[in-house]
Amino acid sequence: MSVRWTEQAFARLAGIEDYVAADSPTAARRLITRLVRRASTLARTPSIGRRVPELPGSDLRELIEGNYRIVYRARPPRVEILTVFEGHQRFPLADVDSKAVRS
Repeated sequence: MSVRWTEQAFARLAGIEDYVAADSPTAARRLITRLVRRASTLARTPSIGRRVPELPGSDLRELIEGNYRIVYRARPPRVEILTVFEGHQRFPLADVDSKAVRS
């Protein structure tokens, strides 16, 4: 399967990078690389993540990477990354409604 990021997920990733880069651009680059690599593992094993606890009846899953949550939906032939956010933040429900998928 291919892994595709929504525009919203890219925007969240950019926001995370900007926030961390204010203190350390090097740490920001390493973190973004880790998040993207973690998400890319879904191409081989899309069901590896747990179901999103805030939305138990949905088909949404998430991977945890450090303090971050990568929320996605597996819809063969692709996995859609819907959002990425720091785990101590409130779940961004508006992000999961995104339909636009970016390759």
